[in-house]
Amino acid sequence: MADGELVGADGRPRCAWGNTAEIYWAYHDEEWGVPLRGEVELFERLSLEAFQSGLSWLTILRKREGFRRAFAGFEPARVAEFGQADFDRLMADVEIVRNRAKIDAVLRNAKVVVELDEPLDEFLWSFAPDNSGRVRPATMADVPAVTPESTAMAKALKKRGFAFVGPTTCYALMQATGMVDDHIASCWRATA
Repeated sequence: MADGELVGADGRPRCAWGNTAEIYWAYHDEEWGVPLRGEVELFERLSLEAFQSGLSWLTILRKREGFRRAFAGFEPARVAEFGQADFDRLMADVEIVRNRAKIDAVLRNAKVVVELDEPLDEFLWSFAPDNSGRVRPATMADVPAVTPESTAMAKALKKRGFAFVGPTTCYALMQATGMVDDHIASCWRATA
């Protein structure tokens, strides 16, 4: 095993976390770092990153289908209409993370998305850094947790009324949605 990678059963080298669980393998290979657009898609990722705060991403991935069911497929207009009965239902739902502040944040964020004066994906992607000439990280230790762009995104989201959107959460969103590609240099996805 080289520094910062694990070789999977298929012989492919991946970022260190990419082979730690089967669900990570699929997420690493098929989603993480792949450019993603669309209001529903980005609202889901923003919401899941908020739920992940302080938890393992593995926990969130394992509950992902439960989240999708509970939050009406993450359609912002539908979630924005949720009321107290929906909040109570979510707090009792064992298929999701039952955190009062995080559930409240997703409901609040849905309302903000509906009221945005531009599409959510255009707004979020406006913070994507210019990746031309960027040096790919050699190991996961070379990957930052926060960048000037993620800090700017967090500040702009908070100014518009979003909750649970700090700079670290925003950088994780940028990585997950392909705004940045932090696959390490020796990872097979680094060449894709």
